[in-house]
Amino acid sequence: MIVWQEYIDNSAAQAATMRTKAQLVSVPAVHTCTGRSRNGLRSKADRIGACAGRISSLYATNEKKILELAARGALFVLNHSGGKDSQAMTIGVRALVPAKQLLVIHAVLPEVTWQGDIGHIWDTAGRIPLVFTRAVKTFFEMVDHRQMWPSPDNRQCTSDLKRGPIEREIRRWIKQHKLSGLVVNCMGLRAEESPNRAKAETFKFNQRNSRAGREWYDWLPIHHLTTEEVFATIYGAGEKPHWVYAAGMTRLSCCFCIMASKKDLCTAAKLVPELYARYVAKEQEIDQTLTMPPKTGRVWLEQVTGVPCEQGREGKNV
Repeated sequence: MIVWQEYIDNSAAQAATMRTKAQLVSVPAVHTCTGRSRNGLRSKADRIGACAGRISSLYATNEKKILELAARGALFVLNHSGGKDSQAMTIGVRALVPAKQLLVIHAVLPEVTWQGDIGHIWDTAGRIPLVFTRAVKTFFEMVDHRQMWPSPDNRQCTSDLKRGPIEREIRRWIKQHKLSGLVVNCMGLRAEESPNRAKAETFKFNQRNSRAGREWYDWLPIHHLTTEEVFATIYGAGEKPHWVYAAGMTRLSCCFCIMASKKDLCTAAKLVPELYARYVAKEQEIDQTLTMPPKTGRVWLEQVTGVPCEQGREGKNV
């Protein structure tokens, strides 16, 4: 594996502590493509074979174009957050594309993501080369500079802290390894997640990045999969998802995401109370709520979660 050593996560002990703090319950059996529980398949080869039909469906309506690009030697870049969708996508694309044409990239967001996310990617990527990158600024530095949180209409956390650094590393990788510039950028977005994502094009030519001799495409390989199918793909390949799902989270992104559900915010507040206190204090400092206000007015993080914080909005008119 080719890795930027300064970004390797050595937090295995910290992640174990988090698992203990969460008092994890056993995960319910998830059924594979054959209808048997994940423990019912005898070997890793059996499990992967059992999911062959599901994995091959990743081609979906773009089969001809994907096969053509793979045959032309395209670099397939797997954007990996450490979450279930990225993991299922990696399993699927890894079964379809030669290993020498694969690259995993993870954008590191210091302080605001879950312990063990990078270690989980490291453990499940197999023999695919890994690159870890990060933006010059951190999430809280971005908020301090703008004096506001990101919003659904202005998601600088995605554009500045993830997409920008990842695209930079793809360009660097192409140049460093003297590749042709033919790129298929793979992302684990799914239709089931939201109405907007349901409308997303599953395969498209990226005009903005197709310059300086590059031919760049964006692909959503698992756009059509359900949450149940995502977990089935993971367990069917003999892998396990990140520990936060067993701890009660439904998504793995930033611990406190502007797009998170109330349930996930409540769970995160209990799992990472120190970080929760920092978000509550930042709301007070910039006088803005993390979540988008409903028609009835602003709702502060403590009100959303019902979890009190000593550094909350004491004395403020909420």
